[in-house]
Amino acid sequence: MPRSSGRAKIGAGQIILLSVLAALLVVTGVCAAYVWNASSDVPMSVHGWIALGLGTFFSLLIGCGLMALMFFSSRSGHDEAATPHFREPREGEDRG
Repeated sequence: MPRSSGRAKIGAGQIILLSVLAALLVVTGVCAAYVWNASSDVPMSVHGWIALGLGTFFSLLIGCGLMALMFFSSRSGHDEAATPHFREPREGEDRG
């Protein structure tokens, strides 16, 4: 009897999705490199560098904060209360 490795098989739909996402990543990288090289001789003032730095910092701060909130919400059980039809019934509780 063959033993299961515990991993699910990847279906054709998932392979297509991953291929499309990889193609979008490559196209985005090529476009970003083109724009970067096309605008390489444009000078940026001190105010532009400050705005770029602050925008990057606050984007990372908001992204990390939202990920932390999602993690703590999942760990504290708040997500289970939001979707009661997906949770397993407790002992003595009806499924219906």
